[in-house]
Amino acid sequence: MTASRAPAEPEVREFEATVESVDGREVVLNETFFYAESGGQPADRGTIDGVLLDDVTERDGRVVHVLSEEPTESVAVGETVSAVVDDAFRTYCARAHTASHVLYGAARRTCEELGYAGFDISAEKVRVDLTTAEPLDDADLVELERLANRAVWDSLPVSWEALPEESARAIEGIAFNTKTEEGAMSGSEAVRVVTIGGGDAGGADRESDAAPAWDVAACGGTHVRNTSEIGPISVLDRSNPGEGVTRVEFAVGPTAIDHDAAVHAAALDAATGLDARVGDLPDAVDRLRGEVDRLEGELREARADLLTARLGEFPTVELDGATWAVGTVDGADPNDLREPAESLLGGDAAGGAADGEGTTGDAPDAVAAVGAGGAPFVVVAVAEGAAGGDAAGGEGPDAGAVVDAVTDEFGGGGGGGPTFAQGGGLDADPEDVAAWLRDR
Repeated sequence: MTASRAPAEPEVREFEATVESVDGREVVLNETFFYAESGGQPADRGTIDGVLLDDVTERDGRVVHVLSEEPTESVAVGETVSAVVDDAFRTYCARAHTASHVLYGAARRTCEELGYAGFDISAEKVRVDLTTAEPLDDADLVELERLANRAVWDSLPVSWEALPEESARAIEGIAFNTKTEEGAMSGSEAVRVVTIGGGDAGGADRESDAAPAWDVAACGGTHVRNTSEIGPISVLDRSNPGEGVTRVEFAVGPTAIDHDAAVHAAALDAATGLDARVGDLPDAVDRLRGEVDRLEGELREARADLLTARLGEFPTVELDGATWAVGTVDGADPNDLREPAESLLGGDAAGGAADGEGTTGDAPDAVAAVGAGGAPFVVVAVAEGAAGGDAAGGEGPDAGAVVDAVTDEFGGGGGGGPTFAQGGGLDADPEDVAAWLRDR
């Protein structure tokens, strides 16, 4: 078995090794410091005798190096080859992996019934999946970021050791998920345990009275030696990929720096636009929201008054002993018209209904408004005291029955009760519908 030595000695970037086997582009060495993809950490990049690696994977207990092209004659069984691990990518992965443990340690201090459900490192961001009693909100994300960066600033030592599985599982609070951290066991009975800070996650040091560890986890990945090597941690977003699981995405290194700079720039722009300091933005936004709510309320009232006045201009007609105001209206939808129609029927329209056929200066008994535009509709409202009966007559007009008669004649559909109903999808010119309502 040729297990990778990368987790135990992550600082090694160049090494020599003997070729054990070559199968096409796949090469196995007698020892390797390349990390094989495992547990959410991607495979290392680099070269073997100058040939780029496409992948590093563990197969049947052996680390297989997949070259980007057929190897040269120098890469042959028994030959010694020179290997170079991509320094920038290894450093990024080590920082990002340790950062995920730091973030989990922060979650230990903020979340109830916390569990670990895996993580993944990509080129731009890192994700950590947590199981929690309650979903995380924005305030939780801010606190996670604050605590994680404080742990970075505190320069906590990072260490790792191999323990018997029984001893590892006995550590109080250890994050132990063999499905997501398969590299922690590496095919042996020993478990690799990574500790940030001193002692263990749930109490005092296992062998002394030192302060509790920031985090302890079974893990087979590569890590930095001290949290100060991570640099800034910037929480980007959260989501819920499954029931009870919160996915936290964050960035480290240049991506985190650029993200924080962009957020700061956006905050400064917003503060300038609101004539406020960045720290005063919440109060400024609350004031602005209150002003918007007030203006929207006034606009709704003005629009309702305008529509009431427009309905009040409809010509009236006497139908089966009831006075109807019938006409077309532009720039409104059915829901906009209920309050104005009811207001008109209550006699609130200025000047009452316009004189027309069946002229009256009083409020009508019913109003039928046909919406003009690309999607004609009809709204019918009947005064409380006048409602009852059907569209053909009876004791009084019935709004629902009238709408049914309109949709029977012109298509579409709708419904409602005796005092208010609406229908849509009419296949006719709005003026024709209005004329039919006056002549029925």
